[in-house]
Amino acid sequence: MKKTLYSLMLSDDVVRAVDALAHQLGTNRSSLINQILADYVSITTPERRISDIFHAVEQMLAPSRELVPFFSPNALTMSLKSSLEYKYRPTVKYEVQLFRSTDGPLGELSVVFRTQSAPLIEAMTQFFRLWKHTEDRLLAPLMTESIDYALYDGKFVRSIAVPRGRDVSADDVAGALSDYIKLFDRLMKGWLSGRYDANDVQSEYYRDLAGRQIYI
Repeated sequence: MKKTLYSLMLSDDVVRAVDALAHQLGTNRSSLINQILADYVSITTPERRISDIFHAVEQMLAPSRELVPFFSPNALTMSLKSSLEYKYRPTVKYEVQLFRSTDGPLGELSVVFRTQSAPLIEAMTQFFRLWKHTEDRLLAPLMTESIDYALYDGKFVRSIAVPRGRDVSADDVAGALSDYIKLFDRLMKGWLSGRYDANDVQSEYYRDLAGRQIYI
């Protein structure tokens, strides 16, 4: 959504109250006034849509003990923490970043892990490569745009595609994101624990894919 600089005449008392509220919400004067006016004229800003998606994800994952969500007001990134089923119970963090722009990807999912264990690093690296191979084979033919992947030291990154084919609400996107992260988390833990091999991961992914309403 394009933004343009405008001049407004506001009373000092209004500005002081707006600045105080903006500080409380972790935003700035311009962003808060823009959101207040957008709400008044019933326009959904990119920031409001992102906030609505994150709130919906938080509610959907609240009953789960596997994933603990966290995000700050007006933030463009949400974090979810999960404990791995591996010896000393290391944690992995999922970071969901959503973009304001409607051009290009909807956002980006990062899987961040911190460990000094060489066997764990190797096992997770193998899983990330298996995941990309599985999506290249099963998901890519169903998409209208490509998905980008990257693997760094301690981080696996995947772009989040914009849902195509029908109008989707914030709840629709939140549901697709929540289900996708839960699937990834479950299969990764199954792989690391030895319960799943490559065939199991691909079979479980295919089974889940058949029931998806939205591809992201």
